[in-house]
Amino acid sequence: MAQNRHSLDGFVPRRPGSADRPNRRIGEHTDEIPTRFTRVDKNAPSQPGVIQRGELGIARKDIDSSLKGIDIDEPKKGKKGRKNKAPLSKKKRIIKWSIIAVAVIILGIAGFMAYKILSTGSSIFKGGILDIIQSQPLKEDTNGRSNILILGTSEDDPGHGGAYLTDSMMVMSIDQHKKVVDMFSIPRDLYVQYGMACNSGYQGKINEYFNCVNSDWKSKSAEDERLTKTRKFVGDIFGVDIQYAVHVNNTVIKQAVDAVGGVDVDIQGDGDVPYGVKAGSILDRNFDWRCNYKCYLVKYGPGVHHLDGLHALFLAQARGDTAPTYGLARSNFDREINQQKIIVALKEKAASSGTFTNPIKVTNLLDALGNNLRTNFATKEIRTLMRLGSEIDSKNINRLNLSDGDKAVVESGQEGGASVVVPTAGAFNYAEIRAFIKKALSSNDVTREGASIAVLNGSGKSGVAQTQADKLTAAGFTVTTVDTAPDGTYADVEVYQIGTGMAKTKAKLESMFKVKVKTSAPPATVTSGTNFVIIFGKDPASSN
Repeated sequence: MAQNRHSLDGFVPRRPGSADRPNRRIGEHTDEIPTRFTRVDKNAPSQPGVIQRGELGIARKDIDSSLKGIDIDEPKKGKKGRKNKAPLSKKKRIIKWSIIAVAVIILGIAGFMAYKILSTGSSIFKGGILDIIQSQPLKEDTNGRSNILILGTSEDDPGHGGAYLTDSMMVMSIDQHKKVVDMFSIPRDLYVQYGMACNSGYQGKINEYFNCVNSDWKSKSAEDERLTKTRKFVGDIFGVDIQYAVHVNNTVIKQAVDAVGGVDVDIQGDGDVPYGVKAGSILDRNFDWRCNYKCYLVKYGPGVHHLDGLHALFLAQARGDTAPTYGLARSNFDREINQQKIIVALKEKAASSGTFTNPIKVTNLLDALGNNLRTNFATKEIRTLMRLGSEIDSKNINRLNLSDGDKAVVESGQEGGASVVVPTAGAFNYAEIRAFIKKALSSNDVTREGASIAVLNGSGKSGVAQTQADKLTAAGFTVTTVDTAPDGTYADVEVYQIGTGMAKTKAKLESMFKVKVKTSAPPATVTSGTNFVIIFGKDPASSN
């Protein structure tokens, strides 16, 4: 068998005794030597395939000749050849290893944070842990909105009565394209019909529904059922397609606020205050039993206050139901406003560069969320949520108030001797509430203007006004009156505007009906607050 022999571009090392061996033809010996490397005496007779005896020995001239055949790259002009490096000095070695150490620490921190995100994500979000590499957009309704129901309970507070009631309820509506958020609180005492038997019967306060769905608080499947049914129940009442639900407890607020180093909240009280106390101050002694009434856990003057987790939690619960108290005249409505302020303040702090670049704060925040928050968000949506949290400016977060003065769509009432909240239109009549929410969340300019429209039938044919009113409603208009027009002769369609403004609605009506909106008084008496009157003198269907 042939032996491996080292060569250098045709240079064949000499074997011991090779000079004394007889001439051999190529192929007769297992160690064949390519003829292209053979040096033959020019004066010797030509013998193809035969190596001359003296050529098998290696002389200096053989070495020189072989080396000439080796390709050696010459250094290019203008560039110096490689030189041996001198050993690093002690100072340079210290710098080198310091840089390496820092790099290792950074990689270690990054790896740990990635692990925290993955491990936290698996306990909070739905889906596989590797889905975190994706960035899937959030689900949307027909208006391009992603709606989230936030439910707060106090089961982690042993001394809290009614710990399984959702005393904190809020809807956040996100436009992930325009980077806008609208949020409104749901009155915990809103009087509703459950559609099933609960502790208070078939009717009662909305804060009881979540626990009524399934009272097993140790089962993950029961939690999923509660979230699914509650977002559907609340969505039907308020006319909102709610795709997501989040369940938090008291610990989330406390730990999350502490994790970011506290939050700054602008506190503005409502109602009368005692003599010598600055207007806008608030006091609620409902929590002071914790310090044997030797402290004030909720006592603030008007203005911005820096709150740690514990004080943010108490402010989120304060509603002035225990004397002495002041500055919380609207009780639950004031509490809901303060809850919204805390949420916005927490978002501002969490999105700040000082938080996301601080591994300790991020880790603490993830721990708080992972241990105390449950939701139906998918793991593949985590990156989208993080991006929106950093991109949405706080000035683009709008807080809607269902009980705001003349525009209020809910009010306090009494049912069965208990204080409750009911729609201004009457118990279980949610039409005005839905119209208010629809207007605020709509991407339709006409809907957001919310002009009040009266539709009158002047054709003499039954059902024309109602048919057209339904079409207008479907197109986003707010129809408040459907009636018969006074006797008279009318054009096919006549549109009157009462007052001014509502430019989007005016332009849309002119475009739809190919008419010019009249500014003269309409030939019919309509309710106060009506902005447009549309009279159909002929059934549009017959014209078509």
